[in-house]
Amino acid sequence: MANLKDIQRQIKSVSNTQKTTRAMKLVSTAKLRRADELAKRSRLYAQKMNQVIAEIAGRINCAKVGGIENRCFNKIDNPKMVDIVFVTADKGLCGGFNIRTIKAVKALIKSYKEQNVKVRLRGIGKKGVEFFKYNEVELFDSVIDLSSKPDKARSDEFIRTSIMDFKDGKTDALHIVYNGYKNMLTQELHVNKVLPIDTDGFECEDSHSSMLEVEAQNEEVMLDSLVNKYVDFNLYYALIDSLAAEHSSRMQAMDTATNNAKEMVKGLKVKFNKARQAAITTELIEIISGVESMK
Repeated sequence: MANLKDIQRQIKSVSNTQKTTRAMKLVSTAKLRRADELAKRSRLYAQKMNQVIAEIAGRINCAKVGGIENRCFNKIDNPKMVDIVFVTADKGLCGGFNIRTIKAVKALIKSYKEQNVKVRLRGIGKKGVEFFKYNEVELFDSVIDLSSKPDKARSDEFIRTSIMDFKDGKTDALHIVYNGYKNMLTQELHVNKVLPIDTDGFECEDSHSSMLEVEAQNEEVMLDSLVNKYVDFNLYYALIDSLAAEHSSRMQAMDTATNNAKEMVKGLKVKFNKARQAAITTELIEIISGVESMK
């Protein structure tokens, strides 16, 4: 028969856990509201940045004989080395948030290795970095306190090596992989090929209706500057979007944990009542048996 004190101890322990998970859910909900607002503003800027650079590159490509000479806009059919930058959380207790990103990175690495392409892995976030180190996967570079506190200057510094190595021909592609925010209940996995930049969507006919003015003598300088800003902000936006998704995922995970704890407490109370009734019944039987034996 279950010990009543042990059951009471379990009920108290699970109740305390329930209080903790409920508090963590409330904290994540509050943080999510702030992160969601920042992500919305940043998403609009990122979209406009992508549109502008694609349009300018497309116009120059249409107007210039031989197309754009900038390597960042040239298709590379047989890559030899690629950079993969991934973003995960610094903390756990957020459901499958981190593992989805890790699985996507592993699948991308496997795909490139099957093509005999070397991969340089660059990690942001403690959970992802620790996972790959534990599995003895070499990391070219890593940082573990940036995803929880996105900072534009540090983000730019981290990605700058990848940009320069691509421009110098040391690498042939740059991917950014992260789990982004879609809504309060859903996260969306992103595997974005940032370099080289794809401008196929811009048609030469579109240039006639465009309001952009590009000076021919400044086109290469402009493109080079835009590429840096484009890649810089893509990573910074990934950090912001990932942080909002992390809070969303943790809020759901803590809500589920709270409900599970509630159900567990309910079950333990039923178990406790049954054990108490059994103990009372046993005592009554012993008393009655004692009385009968004295007759």
